Amino acid sequence: GVVSTASYEARKYGVHSAMPMSQAHKLCPNGYYVTSRFDAYREASKKIMDIFRSYTEIVEPLSLDEAYLDITHLVRPDLPASTIANYIRRDIYEVTRLTASAGVSYNKFLAKLASGMNKPNGLTVIDYNNVHEILMQLDIGDFPGVGKASKKKMHQHHIYTGQDLYNKDEF
Repeated sequence: GVVSTASYEARKYGVHSAMPMSQAHKLCPNGYYVTSRFDAYREASKKIMDIFRSYTEIVEPLSLDEAYLDITHLVRPDLPASTIANYIRRDIYEVTRLTASAGVSYNKFLAKLASGMNKPNGLTVIDYNNVHEILMQLDIGDFPGVGKASKKKMHQHHIYTGQDLYNKDEF
C-alpha cells in the first residue's frame, strides 16, 4: 500500500503521502501506522462543515477538512476576522477533538497561503500591512499552485523567492 497522509512527526523523518508503505517503514521504523477509516473521516468532515455553515452560508469546500469561508459580513471593528477564525477553530476542537489551522486574508490565494504557515493548530493573518514582506521572503515552492515541476523551472531561471519573482523583468 501507500501512505495516504503523514503526521507532522512522521514528516520529520521524510514520510509523505503517496509514498510506498515499505519506504515509510524504513524511514520511520518506530512510527505508528493505522489503516484508513473513511467513515470516521466523513463523519468528522460533516461536523466541521456544519460548524463552518453555522458562521456563514458562503462555504467552498476544497477537501474533507479544508474550505474557503467568506465571513466578511461578520467582521466588525470590535470583532476582527482573526477572532472569528479562532472561534471556529475552538468550535471544531470542542465538537471533534481535532485541532485546526486557519488562514485569514482578503483573498483566497492569500488565505490558502496563510493557512499553511502556522501548522499544526495555528492561525496566520495576511493583511495589507504584512503581505508584501511575507510574499517577498516566501520560498517559491511554498506558493500555492507551485509544484515540483514549476519549482524546478523557476530555479532554472534563478527564481527562489517571491522577491526573485517580483524582480524578474521577463520569464
